[in-house]
Amino acid sequence: MSAVQPFLLKSAPALIERALPAQKISAEAQKERKAVHGQTLTTLGSYWKGRKPLILVKACVLGALLPTTDDAEKDLAIFEKLMAIDDDAFLRRELSLSASDVARRAIEIGALEVARVRTYFAITGRPDDELNQLSAEDQSALIHEAIAARKLRWRRGTDAEDQVRLQRAALSTLSYLEKLDVTKRPEECEAGALFGPVWEEVNAHLGTSARSFVDLVEQLGIMRFGHRPMVGDTFCGGGSIPFEAARLGCDVYASDLNPIACLLTWGALYLIGGDTETRERIARAQAAIAEAVDREITELRIEHDEHGNRAKAYLWCLETRCPQTGWMVPMATTWVISKNYRTCARLVPDHQRKRFEIEIVTGASPEQLAAATLGTVVNNELVYELDGETYRTRIETLRGDYRLPDGTTGNRLRRWEKSDIVPRPDDTYQERLYCIQWITRETLGSFRPRFFFAAPTEADLVREQAIERMVRENLARWQAEGLLPDLEIEPGDETARLTRERGWTYWRNLFSPRHLLIGALLRKHSRNLEDPTLLMGATVGFCPALDRMSKLTHWRVGFGGSGSVAPAADNAEHVFHNHALNTFYNYGSRAFIGLVGSLVAKYKHFQVIASEEVIPAAAHELTKDCDLHITDPPYADAINYHEITEYFIAWLRKHPPMPQWIWDSRRLLAIRGSDEDFRRGMVEAYRAMARHMPDNGLQVVMFTHQDASVWADMAAIVWGAGLQVTAALAVVMQSGPT
Repeated sequence: MSAVQPFLLKSAPALIERALPAQKISAEAQKERKAVHGQTLTTLGSYWKGRKPLILVKACVLGALLPTTDDAEKDLAIFEKLMAIDDDAFLRRELSLSASDVARRAIEIGALEVARVRTYFAITGRPDDELNQLSAEDQSALIHEAIAARKLRWRRGTDAEDQVRLQRAALSTLSYLEKLDVTKRPEECEAGALFGPVWEEVNAHLGTSARSFVDLVEQLGIMRFGHRPMVGDTFCGGGSIPFEAARLGCDVYASDLNPIACLLTWGALYLIGGDTETRERIARAQAAIAEAVDREITELRIEHDEHGNRAKAYLWCLETRCPQTGWMVPMATTWVISKNYRTCARLVPDHQRKRFEIEIVTGASPEQLAAATLGTVVNNELVYELDGETYRTRIETLRGDYRLPDGTTGNRLRRWEKSDIVPRPDDTYQERLYCIQWITRETLGSFRPRFFFAAPTEADLVREQAIERMVRENLARWQAEGLLPDLEIEPGDETARLTRERGWTYWRNLFSPRHLLIGALLRKHSRNLEDPTLLMGATVGFCPALDRMSKLTHWRVGFGGSGSVAPAADNAEHVFHNHALNTFYNYGSRAFIGLVGSLVAKYKHFQVIASEEVIPAAAHELTKDCDLHITDPPYADAINYHEITEYFIAWLRKHPPMPQWIWDSRRLLAIRGSDEDFRRGMVEAYRAMARHMPDNGLQVVMFTHQDASVWADMAAIVWGAGLQVTAALAVVMQSGPT
């Protein structure tokens, strides 16, 4: 091929239609998934669980643009170089093999003689003069000892070519998965250093003149479509497909029925992919809001004690009356609070008031921690000991669960009303603050603050009452101004449990008075932003904070870590640590200081220069022509995003960051289930995409599901949409083949 010519590749099969190295892509995708919070887009909101790995998206985009030639082996070699998954690329992926490992492996395969080890390596702590006096046999023994003890280091002045030669030899002894363990992901490496050496060979094979992916994508797009390629994703979800396509240089169109998905995709393109000036403006706006709310919280003195210590988190539990004894019993699945600080709670009977005091034990012994592991809720039963006798009551009995002859089910939990912000005195479940995690006054603002746990004092309880009073006094006004949610919980597969298990009927019922106050303050200060871009940026930060703000945040007992396991701090976790709305008997509640990191996050930066469009719309409503459609469609009945994202929509819909968007889950339009409605909805969606693509366009469908029948449905859906299947690739990730 010669220089770029319009439509030169118009009818040439794309590489993805012939072959891709699926095993390597699988391994890379798994490495990215295992990075968990280290993944590029998770900073925007880990509450969206369905993001596809960026490395997989990159493979799909490049595979759809790269042509096949009469040299299939070279085609794959070029693809691997562009993906940085070829052997040479690992030498540039910030190799972490130690000098001792390199020497040992090079010796094992005969690429390095023991007698020449000292030419390239020095032994830590052994001067050359001392070693030179030893016999060759003794030097050889010392070298082997140094390798075993990892005491070799590269000798200063070692020629770069020799170092690369030995590293290449060492890498040749590793499997692909082992290579991944000692190198970084391609997106973590500096692009110029990683891909700079490949462009000459890439251009020679493709007839391009690229020096970056943006150049290459534009030139390949012109050769195939006559213009820079437009990639469409009508199920954009967490934004990985539009973001990665835009980062490579494609123009992108992204839509989703769910406005929260569109918000995340916007964040990917404008925060992580935005220009430096826009990112800095948003960061300043986020910080200003956090600082303003922090000042108000500090002035109210609701998170500081009389000694100047500041609360980081509050631990709450439910409390219920035992029908057998009439005692009020605190409910928790465990009374262990912190293994790092050896802290637990202990129930102390108060016979006069027929309830239990909750004593916080610090510096607990191993025996005390072991005893506290078992809480008062075990195997769906309330279990506790009183005066040497053990009492058990099924949770269903406490709730008064019933089933009528006609199959109707329910229970006797009182249904909360819109005005309820705490339980009423005669409710089955009461809520009790039993422990506070404090940051010591001396270490406030330090890089490594010190913490301690303590039972709430009378002064602490007075502060809680002050917050409740403040919320009650302002509730009607805040609600009228759209600062607090007033949306009713619509029954569904996920949302029904909130009413069934707690009696909550409005989304606001999920939030304590403290978090209603914090949420109202955050919304008050963000709504003053007149610039739509700044308001969207502030909202992107608000949603991860919401993910840590309700009674659905379980308390994570941290651990010090050991071996390869990183330490974990004690903290109130995410609401959406999985795909469900989980209720807890004991839960953590972050103070404002524990939310700031979410409100003002540090995002990675990969500037996008292509054009992009993000709108909330149903897939079948597509009107935009796209050259490539790359989609990760709904998984039948796997994840009920149309239900669980109402948790966020309830807060945003009265004062939305994008007024032109529809801030509703639009449940009736959601493609869900596993019956004929699901299949019909999917056919309509893919038929719309087929109508809005050129004759030489491609569609790439990423699909993950454990049910074989759903895979069969997908095949019928593709054919029903008038599409022709030209290739199928199995990429294995943590959740299964895609």
